[in-house]
Amino acid sequence: MEMVGAPQYELTERRIARLTLAVGAAASLGAGWLYSWRTATGVLIGALLAWLNFIFLERAMNAVTRASTAQAGSPQARVPIGSYFGLFARYALIAGVVYVIFSRLQIPVLSMLVGLCALGAAAILATVWEVLSPEGRRTE
Repeated sequence: MEMVGAPQYELTERRIARLTLAVGAAASLGAGWLYSWRTATGVLIGALLAWLNFIFLERAMNAVTRASTAQAGSPQARVPIGSYFGLFARYALIAGVVYVIFSRLQIPVLSMLVGLCALGAAAILATVWEVLSPEGRRTE
């Protein structure tokens, strides 16, 4: 549920997060129908990883923004180490999960990579929504 009066970028971020899961689920159903359950599972896992990546990136960037805003007048602004960890550890997490799933469950890597593209597709859909929707409906 989106809050009325929230800044537009927050609404768009939530829309992208929801659309990532929706696009991933739809692509997974299509892959399952066209190919196999292993391919469908890989696409769904990739989409979930893309969603998790987006959430981690959003939290890390919000922490960096809060830190920089709080230290606006300071000559030596410091960013929390945890923010850097959040920015870079998400790639290690994705690589580790993809490796373990590929090596243990024999899920095709290509299907997981296709699932990771759900975030890009969701961002495109959210942008099209912003362009085509009337300004009054953008909070929906």
